[in-house]
Amino acid sequence: MGWLWVGRGLVGGGGGSTGIDLGLSSYAVLHGRKIASPKFFRRQEKKLRRAQRKLSRAEKGSNNRRKAKLAVAEIHARIADQRRDFIEQETTRIVRENQAVYVEDLNVKGMGTRRGKLGKSIHDQSLGMFVRTLEAKCDRYGRGFVKVSRWFPSTQLCSACGALTGPKGHEQLHIRRWVCDCGTEHDRDQNAERNLRAEGRTIFAAGQAEK
Repeated sequence: MGWLWVGRGLVGGGGGSTGIDLGLSSYAVLHGRKIASPKFFRRQEKKLRRAQRKLSRAEKGSNNRRKAKLAVAEIHARIADQRRDFIEQETTRIVRENQAVYVEDLNVKGMGTRRGKLGKSIHDQSLGMFVRTLEAKCDRYGRGFVKVSRWFPSTQLCSACGALTGPKGHEQLHIRRWVCDCGTEHDRDQNAERNLRAEGRTIFAAGQAEK
């Protein structure tokens, strides 16, 4: 029997499994649903820039500077709280709905070194925090949890025939739908989720067999 959160207690819950394709276009694509990107930093970016400009113009040591510094800190704290609440709610829902989850082992630090709008978006997603929180909850409540190698070609692999005909790398990130040579049309993220789910199940089953 599975378990789900009810207040501070647990009751019997769902018995499914899901792959989780994390990204920028959607925050996460799961089996049967998508989690939209909340963009907490993006929503507060203009307000934060105004507060930072006010801080830079304020005289050092003045009351105005102290107030401006506090205003900047409050905006950052609000963004962090919203992001943390979002991750807590979404990971709880995933644990409630599934007996096992399979997620790509992303190189989040490597992704975060990108500059410009893409780098800001990656930072705003806090994917590393999401995965760590999800893994901890899966361990706490007896869920299966598998990290699929980042080198596994979940996007390129056709989930219908197994051919590597899908979009490759960052340079083809703009390709959201594609048609395999076998004739199957794919949504990029949904196809990746199916592949992660299948690979995760294989890894999980092999691990169980070794016990």
